[in-house]
Parts: sequence; structure tokens; C-alpha cells
Amino acid sequence: MSLEHSAPGSPWAEFLAELDAVLPTPVQLHCVGGFVAKFLYGLPRPTGDVDYVSVFPSQAQKELQEIAGLGSSLSKRFRLQLQYVAVNALPEGYHARLVEMFPGRFKKLRLYGLDPYDLVLSKLERNSPKDREDVQYLARTRHLDPRVLRERYERELRPYLANEERHDLTLKLWLSYFERDAENMPD
Repeated sequence: MSLEHSAPGSPWAEFLAELDAVLPTPVQLHCVGGFVAKFLYGLPRPTGDVDYVSVFPSQAQKELQEIAGLGSSLSKRFRLQLQYVAVNALPEGYHARLVEMFPGRFKKLRLYGLDPYDLVLSKLERNSPKDREDVQYLARTRHLDPRVLRERYERELRPYLANEERHDLTLKLWLSYFERDAENMPD
């Protein structure tokens, strides 16, 4: 899978470079949301934050928020921010499928994004209009296989969800996006 962009555009490049320059130790972020959709999969919608679900080492989270989180001087200057998000449901094996974003670009900062199927499933619980648009975009542009999405959902996510029936219906709706895209593809 190739990256849509090997380097983030301005002002992201400068924001991330300055963050990298002031980090006292190496840090890895597992990123989700619009940042991943934009910079890993080409989503044309702008985003103003790097949503992340994990940071390694974990004790770096507080420092990261102070350096580049909401209200920090870096955030104010660039109008961008790092934001820890508590995504309750990620597929069980997502760690093994992470994709490095901007490899070799930074000295201490490593950003990893969810693969497209895991990114879709990370949006399942919230199911906002923006999430549905992102799923439609990923289904259309990444030519995702609905069988892979369904299998990953059933095996790696559904067993951990509180309201399975609700999420089953959401998945059914989202799979219809895949079917519509398949019907509209040229032979």
C-alpha cells in the first residue's frame, strides 16, 4: 500500500517538524480519524488535528499535550493540534496492520495510521455524518473488499461491543456503500 503523500503539506510539515525538534525522546503515535484519512488515503477534507489513540512511551502523553495539544504555543501558532481520543472500539489486531506515515521524515516522531479497514471500523461506534462520508470515500477510492470488512468486524470488533445489534445495522448500512460503488464501476 503506497502513501498518498510522502510529506505533509504546509502548515502540517512545519508543525510536525517543530514538534519533532523539541521532543526530548523518541515518540510513536497510533493515529486515527481525519488526519489518517487525509494524509494516508488522500481524503480531500481539511483537518486541524492529529487524533491518536496510543502513544509510546505512554508517559510521553502529558508532555505531548503540553507541547502540541490544544492551547499550547505550537497549537496557537499553527492552528493545529495533537489530540488524544478515547476510541472505545478498535479491531483487536490493528497493531499488526499499522502503516507508518511519512517514514524517515522525522528524527524522533513516528506517526502510524490505521489500515483502511481498521480506520472504517474505528468510526463504527460514533457513526456521525462525517464518519459516513469518510467510509464512502474509502470504499470508493481504496476499492475495499466488503468481505474483509465484515470478517474483521465479526472476528475482531463485534465481540467487544456493548450494543451489537445497533452496530450490526450500522455495518449493514456501510456495506451498502461498497455495493453501490461496485455497481457503478465500469466493466
